[in-house]
Amino acid sequence: MSSQRSPLVFIALFIVALIGVLLLTKPAQTPNATFPTSLASIAEHTATPPKLDIKTWHTEAGSRVLFLNTAQIPMVEVRLTFNAGGARDGDYPGLAALTNAMLDQGSEGHSVDDIAVGFENLGAAFGLGSYRDMAVVSLTSLSEQALLDEAVALFSQILAQPTFPQDNLERLRTRSLQGLKMRLQTPGPQLERAFQAALFAEHPYGQPEAGTEASLTAIEPTHLHAFYQRYYTGANATIALVGDIDEATAKNIAQRISAALPVGDAAPALPEAAVQPAQTQHISFDSSQTHIALGNQMIKRGHPDYVPLYVGNHILGGSGFSAILMDEVRQKRGLVYGIYSNISPMAAAGPFTLKLQTANENKDEALALTLDLLKDFVRKGPSEEQLKLALSDLTGSFALSTASNNALVGQLSAIGFYDMPLDYLAQFQRDLSKVTAKQIKTVFAKHLDPNRLVITSIGPEAPMLLQEEAHEQK
Repeated sequence: MSSQRSPLVFIALFIVALIGVLLLTKPAQTPNATFPTSLASIAEHTATPPKLDIKTWHTEAGSRVLFLNTAQIPMVEVRLTFNAGGARDGDYPGLAALTNAMLDQGSEGHSVDDIAVGFENLGAAFGLGSYRDMAVVSLTSLSEQALLDEAVALFSQILAQPTFPQDNLERLRTRSLQGLKMRLQTPGPQLERAFQAALFAEHPYGQPEAGTEASLTAIEPTHLHAFYQRYYTGANATIALVGDIDEATAKNIAQRISAALPVGDAAPALPEAAVQPAQTQHISFDSSQTHIALGNQMIKRGHPDYVPLYVGNHILGGSGFSAILMDEVRQKRGLVYGIYSNISPMAAAGPFTLKLQTANENKDEALALTLDLLKDFVRKGPSEEQLKLALSDLTGSFALSTASNNALVGQLSAIGFYDMPLDYLAQFQRDLSKVTAKQIKTVFAKHLDPNRLVITSIGPEAPMLLQEEAHEQK
């Protein structure tokens, strides 16, 4: 590396490190979250989001590209989102996650150490992620032309020629198996695994993304190569670019990356997940606490009722200590350590989930009260005062959804991956401002039947309600 580049690389390393620190302080999110998460109310951020001049096109290989020019800092964010998440695992749960994790473990002419040092010397960062719907590969680089060209070249080569070396696979496999064993010794992850299987039944979303001991043991480099060739194609990719570059440069970068990917088709659409019948399940586990999860399918990504459902959930259980569930079950009665609810719209499903953690002696009262509050909310909806506070809170948090290049590239990735309108962020906020208490009541009654819930618990003994229902089912 020339001495002239050293100051720029030092600056880049500092910025990348700073971004990492900031990300570590943020609540955990997945790229599936296209909307701002529920954050503390920030009264000063009440303006509408800036109008984003998003450019879009397709590469010759069929990748959809979304580009936004920003000039706040001399950096570029590139994020590839492949329709290659855990829902595509097939007969080998964990295959998608393991394939994604192996992408930086070696390529033609580059060892795992070469890859790490190569990006570090350029002041760039390479990132990976695997989720139910999608697999993500990202690049953060300085926008200085020479450094950016080298970073894109290395990035493209890694994506074009992964070698999936056996030794590295064994290391990651061992780590995955150890993580799996640890999760099976902890009540929370066990509950999540069982709840997802019940919530999605035979749907691909019901498989454990992290895999099973049998599937992880069976996966070989040939499986990784086949998954990569099928799902990491140009036609199966969305490319989002945000940063201090012009459109011509963005087109050149997207074309170079897309052309390096395998040739193939886009993945077919997933079948839509069905609403499940009411059912209960308990896992016996020796602990001082009982964990409970309940819910069912509501809507999938892109449904017109999402915004009022989102606001309603914020009021019910998505806004921390100001939520009805937290206020009534924890703060007023002290029955739980924590309780919250969530709606997670994905390509083929959008389940409502409610989770709580309580001392064993409080499990019956806590679950009974939670169900009463849920039924009451579905029947009556929120008050006008609750709605007013929620809209103030959500509008305040909206500014953070476009506050950085990293946040923006996440938004663009989701817009492209889920094929949403380019003005989606502005449209979402317009819809948000029009939500009424009556509308929330209507959509909750339409999409959630409190008498048709999937309920799963883990602890020394099942809550009495689950025991009674299990007895009735016999």
